[in-house]
Amino acid sequence: MDLGNLGSLAYFWPELVLVATILVVFVVDLFVEDKERLGDLALAGAGLSLLAASRQFGGETGWLFSRMIVLDPFAVFFKVLFALAAIAIVWMSLDSREVRSFRSQGEYYGLLLTATLGMYLMAAASNLLMAYLSLELLSLVSYVLTGYLRHDRRSGEAALKYLIYGGVASGTMIYGMSWIFGLTGSMDFAAIHAELFSGSPDRLTAFVALVLVLAGFGFKIAVVPFHMWAPDVYHGAPIPVTAFLAVASKAAGFALAIRFFYPVVSEMAGDGTWKFLAGLDWPQLLLVLSMVTMTLGNLAALSQQNLKRLLAYSSVAHAGYTLMGLVVLSDEGLRAVLFYLVVYYLMNLGAFLVVMIVANATGREDIDGMRGLAWRGGAAPAVAMSVFLFSLTGIPPLAGFVGKFYLFAAVVERELYFLALVGVLNSVVSLYYYARIVKTMFLDFPEAGDGTVRVGLHSGSLLWGLVAGTVVLGVYWAPVVGLVDRSLRFWIG
Repeated sequence: MDLGNLGSLAYFWPELVLVATILVVFVVDLFVEDKERLGDLALAGAGLSLLAASRQFGGETGWLFSRMIVLDPFAVFFKVLFALAAIAIVWMSLDSREVRSFRSQGEYYGLLLTATLGMYLMAAASNLLMAYLSLELLSLVSYVLTGYLRHDRRSGEAALKYLIYGGVASGTMIYGMSWIFGLTGSMDFAAIHAELFSGSPDRLTAFVALVLVLAGFGFKIAVVPFHMWAPDVYHGAPIPVTAFLAVASKAAGFALAIRFFYPVVSEMAGDGTWKFLAGLDWPQLLLVLSMVTMTLGNLAALSQQNLKRLLAYSSVAHAGYTLMGLVVLSDEGLRAVLFYLVVYYLMNLGAFLVVMIVANATGREDIDGMRGLAWRGGAAPAVAMSVFLFSLTGIPPLAGFVGKFYLFAAVVERELYFLALVGVLNSVVSLYYYARIVKTMFLDFPEAGDGTVRVGLHSGSLLWGLVAGTVVLGVYWAPVVGLVDRSLRFWIG
């Protein structure tokens, strides 16, 4: 299937629903007094988009909009994941004290859905130009959302740093893309793949081009050395935005990186493995990045007192774990990456939700603000936080253990024992700073002045939904693995 603009619209419903919702939210914001209704409207739009994306599973595949984007199971999987993330963040925002303080909530929800639209396009991009435009759409909206606390100096500083770092990464990436265009004469992913594997491009030039492109992808998923924005941005942004960046934006970066480094600069070997272009040993580069990223992220998290900064460095470390699945260059590795992104969505979003619940009640985002949480009305969030943190560590029988098991199994199967050992040692290090939070919540007693914590209706329902997902996936994960297996089909044409 290779459709033009009009013919493609019949297969573009998830994106069209989002666009329509964004426009409606912006317009309705001009007339309604009760701004909280705008969140419900955004929630309905994200839900309808999720329904439209789900209906594309098992449907037709092919090129849309004259080969600018592709419709295949891989793209549909990520659209569903992004829609779920958007629903959770909007639901979380309805109870957020920071979001309720916004004068223009319609603008906030509209921007949130616009970022989701950019993620949809990133997962489905099949052309360098579309890849760049969709990544920029997500990035520009993310800069604005980061600085949305307009009278908070920390938020403004974070947005400015994010913009500067992002501009440098974007410029580096598009410079690399121009090299690839110069080498192959095309921006179409399929044409680039054909030219690289049938022609004889200069290997050194191609390798440098890939490294430059990797800078853009690495910035989005926060791998070392492109991670420096993460602690400041996570610290300064409103908590729902931080959660959105940590979960959905990172998954979008991985989706685009997989789309580029697998079907474009690699080739299926036919036995569940992929082979890279001769002379372009990019898996070795990712192997080094994976080890350095998880180690630096975990070591930096050890000394953090602010929970958002701690989770930012934790997020860097988890980007390193996830990269292990790309290093092995096999379907098992890809399966591990997609499954880990699902469980990471549950446990990391849950951790940020508990931080928001405590911050709503006390105004504090540091570890001391969690002191005696279980004894001052916050037993439920304290238990939930423990589940999320132990799952992030990889302790059974929680979803994080299954996710890391798949990653380590894929690495061991390809006999990369040293990488697996580094991953295990880093998981042990992470246990220390996660357990420190659990100890503060249960074993430390509250002091005078520590506020009572109450859980709102929206936060409570989302919290238990995420806990249930984290626990159930730890003991019964077959349906999700089956869905991931069906999603590992790229339309190459």
